[in-house]
Amino acid sequence: QVQLVESGGGLVQAGGSLRLSCAASGRTFSTYAMGWFRQAPGKEREFVGAISRSGITYYANSVKGRFTISRDNAKNTGYLQLNNLKVEDTAVYYCAARGGVASTTNDYSYWGQGTQVTVSS
Repeated sequence: QVQLVESGGGLVQAGGSLRLSCAASGRTFSTYAMGWFRQAPGKEREFVGAISRSGITYYANSVKGRFTISRDNAKNTGYLQLNNLKVEDTAVYYCAARGGVASTTNDYSYWGQGTQVTVSS
């Protein structure tokens, strides 16, 4: 098993940036792919992007070119860099882990508690 803890959320103005972290403990972090999801009030949880065990990244069209996913296996931590934020990016952001990359919530077994990102106009 792996335990995940997100951090780095906050309030930012439109056009600003944040970096979210996802710290992993338990089984070796490098053996997991990591996904990032978000959930806005009243909406379903949606895929933001993912990074494979080897570092290949995948992004939803809505964030491509603005968000960047990375990982540091030595620190057991994954990152989501959010740039050029928009009001519609406001949501609780979650990291998740599984053996291989996937883009649906049901495919992920391990989840963090989430961190709130609020973008003001």
